[in-house]
Amino acid sequence: MRSPVLLLTAITPAVWGTTYAVTTEFLPPGRPLLGGVLRALPAGLLLLALTRRLPRGSWWWRSAVLGTLNIGLFFAMLFVASYRLPGGMAAVLGAAQPLIVAGLTVLLLTERVALRTVVAAVLGAGGVSLAVLTASARLDAAGLIAGLVGAASMALGLVLTKRWGRPDVPLLTSTGWQLVAGGLVLLPVMLVVEGLPPRLTATNLAGYAYLSVIGTALGYSLWFWGLERLPAARLALLSLLSPLVATVVGWAALGQSLTTLQVIGMVVAFAAVTWGQRTRPPTLQTPPVPQPESAEAAVLDDALGEADPGGAQHGPAHPVGGRHVLGGNPVQ
Repeated sequence: MRSPVLLLTAITPAVWGTTYAVTTEFLPPGRPLLGGVLRALPAGLLLLALTRRLPRGSWWWRSAVLGTLNIGLFFAMLFVASYRLPGGMAAVLGAAQPLIVAGLTVLLLTERVALRTVVAAVLGAGGVSLAVLTASARLDAAGLIAGLVGAASMALGLVLTKRWGRPDVPLLTSTGWQLVAGGLVLLPVMLVVEGLPPRLTATNLAGYAYLSVIGTALGYSLWFWGLERLPAARLALLSLLSPLVATVVGWAALGQSLTTLQVIGMVVAFAAVTWGQRTRPPTLQTPPVPQPESAEAAVLDDALGEADPGGAQHGPAHPVGGRHVLGGNPVQ
């Protein structure tokens, strides 16, 4: 991962990897939906206050859809899976997200996904399983469904974000729209299921502030910035860094133990993410050798040149390096 875009975008899943430690050490127990609301809604309102622009036209419903998929539904399913699937099983199900993104990329974006990316996603999911899954993990049907729905929700949200692009507004503005929409989707569910907390301590507020400003406002802005510059399947691979960082933070800050098998899994997953980001260098195309023109062709070219004072050259467009170009970049 030598590209500056990759390195900057990888900051987001690394920051997300600290969520577990912050939740256990700073936030009140048994309030997962409150955590989701206070992560998304204040962050979105902050970005809207900075940019002062609201959606227009179709972007009202598009922002609602993307906010529900990327934030609202994803947060809710993630919390349900985390509570019902101990031993890191939720992280293992989340590791399936790159494979789902790869499939949706082919279906919805009509782009080819490199075999390297698919193999890296499989290896990365296996490495994450070794790193976070413990022998005491129990299978729970509701938790399994929630974990898979959460992974599919964010995968679809990423692909639709890539497909629809960004309206003519700053990135912080469109990110704020999604965060507000996702927070508003979670808010009524939180009020019905959990209700309001009796009180929040200064420690709780500090934890929520970190998750909202750093983990969400900054994190999602950087994540969507990377999505505009990277193929969706390659970006999704970076999400595998989140459970790895969570494992390291748990060992370094919370005193959790690491087994040899977990270390091996972390190495495999990180190697898979790094290998999956490699791309083949563009091939150089030898320019065609000009062929001698006949006298009739020369006369015709002269006539066309006089009819077109701008001197525009008419001819078939050629793909770059033998590959078609989408959005100014070769489709890998």
